[in-house]
Amino acid sequence: MPDRHSVLAAPFRALAAALLITAVSLATLPAMAADAKGPTVFAAASLKNALDEVNDAWEKETGKRAAISYAGTSALAKQIEQGAPADIFFSADLDWMDYVEKAGLIDPETRKNLLGNKIVLVAPADSEVTAEIAPGFPLAKLLGDGRLAMANVDSVPAGKYGKAALQSLGVWDSVADKIAQAQNVRVALALVARKEAPLGIVYQTDATSEPKVRIVGAFPDESHPPIIYPVTMLKEASSPDAAAFLDFLAGAEAAALFEAQGFALRE
Repeated sequence: MPDRHSVLAAPFRALAAALLITAVSLATLPAMAADAKGPTVFAAASLKNALDEVNDAWEKETGKRAAISYAGTSALAKQIEQGAPADIFFSADLDWMDYVEKAGLIDPETRKNLLGNKIVLVAPADSEVTAEIAPGFPLAKLLGDGRLAMANVDSVPAGKYGKAALQSLGVWDSVADKIAQAQNVRVALALVARKEAPLGIVYQTDATSEPKVRIVGAFPDESHPPIIYPVTMLKEASSPDAAAFLDFLAGAEAAALFEAQGFALRE
């Protein structure tokens, strides 16, 4: 016959074992969460839709997910210069990538010119405005009393490309005092989508992602410098997954996702 104390102790031993298993399981959770954390990426705001999809695909393949911070390229470059911790920089133009490289902050051997894009003139989806974008086209007349939404024309790539195109076409002077400048191209897009501006200049990829706007016309490629998105690993990258994520960005699966969002492949 079983000892009375043994019978009474059995449930307590089972409970203790269960608690031990639970404690071990809970102790592994932080490690598992750390393993699932991927690199920190600073990326141009115009990349958001496509890069989020690429990140989803990478997570599905690896179980890890990059932490992506989106903003105007100029703001990101300045943050990197000031020591903000990041592993990868995905710029919307060559100038700001050159700026960060000249500061000695990138691993130049990892730098790639990955994507291309176009800039377009957009209007609210229900607008009836039409225009043929050509030298001397009547942009000021099309704006009327409204303003032209653009990313900052002095620092943000989309704004710089837009200003260059308008200057090349001979219409900048007629609209220079009618510009509603935004901190990045997505904010400029939102101004048009909300009908706070009758027209705006944004990337084609942004325009096609927003159902509340429509493309009035595309700016000729020769009217502005080539739109190139370079990407690189930063010299102070600390994530062990930074190189793998950078390789994934340049791979076939990511290429298909970028192309589906309207980006052109550069390399």
